[in-house]
Amino acid sequence: MVDVVIVGGGHNGLVAAAYLARAGKSVLVLERLDSVGGAAVSFQAFPGVDVRLSRYSYLVSLLPRKIITDLNLPITLLRRRMSSYTPVGAQGLLIDTEDSDRTSQSFVDPADFAAWQRFYAMTTRVAERVFPTLTEPLPSKASLRSLIDDDQAWHALFEEPISQVIERTFRDDTVRGVVLTDALIGTFASADDLSLRQNRCFLYHVIGNGTGDWDVPVGGMGSVTSALAAAALSSGAQILTRATVTAITPDGDVSYTVGDSAHTVHASHVLVNASPTELSRLLGTPPPPSPEGAQLKVNMILRRLPRLLDSTVDPRDAFGGTFHVNESYSQLAHAFSEASSGRIPSLPPCEIYCHSLTDPSIIGEPGLHTLTLFGLHMPARLFTADNPAARAQALSATLASLNRVLAEPIESCLHTAPDGTPCIEAKSPVDLEDSLGLPGGHIFHRDLSWPYSDDSPGSWGVETPHPRILLCGAGAPRGGGVSGIPGHNAAMKILTGG
Repeated sequence: MVDVVIVGGGHNGLVAAAYLARAGKSVLVLERLDSVGGAAVSFQAFPGVDVRLSRYSYLVSLLPRKIITDLNLPITLLRRRMSSYTPVGAQGLLIDTEDSDRTSQSFVDPADFAAWQRFYAMTTRVAERVFPTLTEPLPSKASLRSLIDDDQAWHALFEEPISQVIERTFRDDTVRGVVLTDALIGTFASADDLSLRQNRCFLYHVIGNGTGDWDVPVGGMGSVTSALAAAALSSGAQILTRATVTAITPDGDVSYTVGDSAHTVHASHVLVNASPTELSRLLGTPPPPSPEGAQLKVNMILRRLPRLLDSTVDPRDAFGGTFHVNESYSQLAHAFSEASSGRIPSLPPCEIYCHSLTDPSIIGEPGLHTLTLFGLHMPARLFTADNPAARAQALSATLASLNRVLAEPIESCLHTAPDGTPCIEAKSPVDLEDSLGLPGGHIFHRDLSWPYSDDSPGSWGVETPHPRILLCGAGAPRGGGVSGIPGHNAAMKILTGG
């Protein structure tokens, strides 16, 4: 018997393990794969090429400094000077966080630059008030609204489709699209979806650590996981890899296999760092509605950065932040319409960043660069019938979309492995379900939730109908992204008895 069994050694499970072991609890982490980390890992994707890519998750915003401090994690996060660049024909929209004059000059409409400043000042005020609550018991809707203390911001972000505030605030189609992208990462929705799941996605993308900044982890995402695993192990937690959990009972019995050997362990609490869908399967209860992921993830290694159509911008600046490709407001709407009707978008919207420009430590061969591409509006339904063929079609269309905004084909810049293979890989939602167990390839395990609860205010948001069983993964309320927040909150539920 142990105090706590944690099902899944992703970063949230490791956060929980470290907190609980430091508090003197006996902790066993069971991980199905060969190593811990889940989606927050670095990987040498191409044999013979000394580059460690952040294969799935790649930037950090939502990991609270409180967790880094509490667990004494040796993690370094670097701020990107360039927030984003969006090519538009022979010019582009560049957001330079250290040069407001340069930024303002790249806006076609000066009124949009002023609106941009006001809008993100508003989201920052919301972030400063909301983010600290994510590592506290859940507030009620009324108490969170009172804490934000801005009825206009509350209405714009929490009450009406994000389309309405975007359309009344900005005029330019490109600017509108750049704002909207934060509402669509991993979320298949239109800007005016009445469910507001796009609003919830937007909220979590702009509140990280009270600033909304997305930072680069030095050493790649694997450095975050390594620090968490070391913190858990040094505190006394036990981590068992290649351990596949096969069943959980409400009484705290966890059955698992290692190779051909079957085992059962009893725990006072079981923390499930897997999706609610997987928890239902392990408990033998009816599953919740099936979620659907909606992205194409592409990793590339380049011999050099490509030349841009816009000769006024250095490629190092353009790729040093988020590089938006065919993500205007109207282009996003058209791609959503095509995907909704069962077609891979003809001009896939996507965004890219180059980790190695900010952090060259992941590169073993001088001169190389990495590109991480995240394609939007690629729902799992497009890949389920024939994943290899659909993935190839989606990748081809996405590269063609990228080439539309470059002065040379991206293919001409790809590095090749010693065996002559181009250094490019693509992962569809089906691939993510197969490799990581993400239901429907959904990177958040299910649609993101509001950071409040009127059903159970004062709870930690990790509870299930079974007192011994807690969620500690991305599918818990206030989960999603590389944050460690569900892991922290599950640990606090146990340690405070709340």
